Amino acid sequence: MTSATSKRRAAEAALAEVKDGQILGLGTGSTVAIFIELLGEKIKKEGWKILGVPTSYQSAYLAAENGIQLTTLDEHPVLDLAVDGADELDKRLNLIKGGGAALTREKIVDSSAKRFVVIADGAKLVERLGTKTPVPIEVLPVARRTVAKRIGLLGGKPKLRDAGDRKDGPLITDNGNLIIDADFGAIDDPQALEFVLKRIPGVVEAGLFINLAHTAYIGSEKGVKRIDRRY
Repeated sequence: MTSATSKRRAAEAALAEVKDGQILGLGTGSTVAIFIELLGEKIKKEGWKILGVPTSYQSAYLAAENGIQLTTLDEHPVLDLAVDGADELDKRLNLIKGGGAALTREKIVDSSAKRFVVIADGAKLVERLGTKTPVPIEVLPVARRTVAKRIGLLGGKPKLRDAGDRKDGPLITDNGNLIIDADFGAIDDPQALEFVLKRIPGVVEAGLFINLAHTAYIGSEKGVKRIDRRY
């Protein structure tokens, strides 16, 4: 069983939640890319009228390529459903997101939906957040050094994210900001950490998504596991 197959199974499970006429939040990442492609096929086959609110230029481009009409939160501030991925999630459906550097728009869109569904492969499910993945933090460029210092005082190890092999210098988000990946190790209290991080001047958003997701579909070699948030 490949990771791609597991991701496709999760995406197919989320597609079953979509209904004609809905307005959807479209997340960012490899699993959501599969969902967007499947949604485009469904729209063409069934003639559905679906509007999508993208969380990044990447998802906007992919949605347009697959025939999904786009809209904005200005026009539709309340969405029927948001579908997004995760870098890590625990059994309480708390998430770490931001691997694709779209965490701020993702949190805005995901929190604007009546129902927020997460899709991921089984490798993303952990006992405690931070076990495998640092916490992405979107930061104003002018504040990168002061934010990094504050993260260090909180016990984290900050690292400015590079743009990668194709471009010199730091990664720039769709909002024109920087990303600091902060490694705190396994996190005892994600909600408390999110609160403290967002109080640091210069932090735009933290990639901890706490008490936002309603359901997760986790793809694996055995099929799809559904996890619902307990209230």
